[in-house]
Amino acid sequence: MATFNNMDLNLLRVFQAIADERSLTQAGNRLHLSQPAVSYALGRLRLIFDDPLFIRTKEGMQPTPTAVELSKPISRALQAVQDALRYAERFDPLSSTRVFRASMTDVAEMVFLPPVCEQLNELAPSTRLHVEQVASAQIEEALRTGRLDFAIGNLPALKPLTHYELLFRESYVCMTRRRDGLPQGEQLALDEFLAMSHVLVQSAESSHQQVEDSFRTLGIHRKIGLDIPHFSVLPRILARSDLAATLPLRIARMFQSEGHGDFVVYQLPVDIPAVDVTLHWHADFDSDAGSSWLRQLIVGLLQEYGRSS
Repeated sequence: MATFNNMDLNLLRVFQAIADERSLTQAGNRLHLSQPAVSYALGRLRLIFDDPLFIRTKEGMQPTPTAVELSKPISRALQAVQDALRYAERFDPLSSTRVFRASMTDVAEMVFLPPVCEQLNELAPSTRLHVEQVASAQIEEALRTGRLDFAIGNLPALKPLTHYELLFRESYVCMTRRRDGLPQGEQLALDEFLAMSHVLVQSAESSHQQVEDSFRTLGIHRKIGLDIPHFSVLPRILARSDLAATLPLRIARMFQSEGHGDFVVYQLPVDIPAVDVTLHWHADFDSDAGSSWLRQLIVGLLQEYGRSS
């Protein structure tokens, strides 16, 4: 029977690689091991846990229920070991090969990723940034366990649970294709706003949901001509239709500046509170040199971006 004292931690690395890759060959490539070595390690793991763990199918190595249950604690354990080893290392951006993990919404990816990647390419060229969209309810645990290094967005529920820094405040506007017969001026009257057919962006971003909640609270029911799941396709839709959309001001300016179409931007006819865009991390990683370096870079870059936009 395996115990903590006689357990080979490299076996856990093999388990994680197979779970991620669903292939013994790909797991071996990732760990720089031969396929026989991976097969041998899997055999040892099966004896330790008294379970097949992974079953070969046409779709790859599928985990058993036991493997699914083991996946999370093993992932946390490996992450904890990596974090402990990082404390013994001096973080040098120019030579580091560290993988940083972040959660961002589709809006954050469009607006924030390009300048952040530009700075990383210059200052820390061998690091890697892994970005995913994690559900708001799961972000705190991901930050606490080290699965994420930070999260960016309008995340008010996280403020009591994490350390955070305000990047900027964001307001919302209405944008539509420039054409004859549009209202004059910079602000729409309510009847003009309601006369338009709108795109409803079903974004998971909490700030956009906050805006939609504000409309409902004010009793404003727009005529919806199209529902889409994210913002990235929005400018091409607006450029080829008479639809209008409510979206963050910085996104509207970006769509205009990148030449996606000739658009008109209006102030909304009702007062919608601005939202806070914040950077979040867990207190346990305050002294992590690499995370601290990247947080400072992001805060400096995006706070300046907020002032200039």
